[in-house]
Amino acid sequence: MIPRGFEKFLYVLPYDHRGSFETGMFGWHGELTPAQTAEIAAAKQVIYDGFQKAIADGVPREKAAILVDEQFGAAILRDALAKGFQIACPAEKSGQEEFDFEYGEDFATHIEEFDPTFCKVLVRYNPEGDQALNQRQSARLRQLSEYLQRANRSLFMFELLVPPEKDQLAQVNGDKGAYDLQLRPRLMEKAIQQLQDAGVEPDIWKIEGLDRRSDCEQMVAAARRDGRSKVGCIVLGRGENEAKVREWLSVAAAVVGFIGFAVGRTDFWDPLVGLREGRLSRNEAVARIAARYGEFVDLFEAARTNSATA
Repeated sequence: MIPRGFEKFLYVLPYDHRGSFETGMFGWHGELTPAQTAEIAAAKQVIYDGFQKAIADGVPREKAAILVDEQFGAAILRDALAKGFQIACPAEKSGQEEFDFEYGEDFATHIEEFDPTFCKVLVRYNPEGDQALNQRQSARLRQLSEYLQRANRSLFMFELLVPPEKDQLAQVNGDKGAYDLQLRPRLMEKAIQQLQDAGVEPDIWKIEGLDRRSDCEQMVAAARRDGRSKVGCIVLGRGENEAKVREWLSVAAAVVGFIGFAVGRTDFWDPLVGLREGRLSRNEAVARIAARYGEFVDLFEAARTNSATA
């Protein structure tokens, strides 16, 4: 089945992080108490308030979206639905090397409860890695892809991560930057093709940032091959520093088929840490999140406009 695709511009503020919030932000391990769960939910509310402030400050509402999880963000999702925002929800278990459903075979019930604009998965898939692992993941992902098309509900957003195999990293003397530049683009293209051939049909591919325009063009060509002409690509921030994210957005925005971005930690991590440490007030943290998100929107729009008129 050919995916429905998504061609409008899309600027996502993602904060569906779960394990990284628990351990990285709060330093908690093991099963959370109700109080700890509430504290994470409150932190995510700060991000949501930053998103709403950015909209009030001029980010185009029709291009904006949030990505937040049900575990800590159910109240946010319900509020965003009531306000007519575009929302995305994750379907994967957090922090696992192998993709599996957060709610097992009951995944459809949870999608239907919130009816998000986009159902998102994060998948680690190296096309030259463990083939049995890849086949197991592909089978589950095809199940989700077919359900979403059959139900004609949420669009399918696929976050593709291609971690290096040991032998691939050895080819570049252990230099992860060299892997990203020299090997990862080809592997990403191959991964997209393998997944499509396995019956996995995303409407939007979330792509790790690329340094070269030609590589971005290759990703779009792979995503749109064989009649998939409406499929879009967006850049993910990968928790990188602001300078690197700006570079990736500028490169991608110039390529037709890259329709936006999903940048989260670069927007909200430092403001939330500042709030937790007492260096920022809540209002200051909200304002900084809103400003950073808005800056990335402005950057992408300007880079796209400049490329169109060049």
